[in-house]
Amino acid sequence: MKKVAMLVGVLALGALGLAASGEQVYAQCAGCHQATGQGVPGAFPPLAKELPLIVAKGDAGRQFLIQVVLFGLQGPIVAQGKTYNGAMPPYGHLSDADVAAVLNYTLTAWGNDKLLPKGFQPLTAEEVKALRSGKLSPQQVFENWKKLGLK
Repeated sequence: MKKVAMLVGVLALGALGLAASGEQVYAQCAGCHQATGQGVPGAFPPLAKELPLIVAKGDAGRQFLIQVVLFGLQGPIVAQGKTYNGAMPPYGHLSDADVAAVLNYTLTAWGNDKLLPKGFQPLTAEEVKALRSGKLSPQQVFENWKKLGLK
């Protein structure tokens, strides 16, 4: 009985860790995109109200978000009508699960959850793993942003 109770406790702690991991990973991003997801005007684009527009582009949008985290992004992008021409460093050192977790956190934080397309499914570690071998440059990721047709 003690073993069962201990196993349940470990599983519960593990579930709590998974639930918080996206937010914990995002702490590495908050210096630029801010704790509120609002970004820094003229320097770092907002994630709030912006990421749902990207995932609304279907598989290409989902893949783009994963590529940005894994490989970085360099080139002028427009977010909420403003141009940002900074560079995002790659975070390919993160595990597949952490990349999925941080993206899912940002997709559901700051009211983004209310703006997600109907039927949205959270990103998975398997999706991240499938794209990791692509080894894109930040400029190639930017080319993928242009293909999305976001303005």
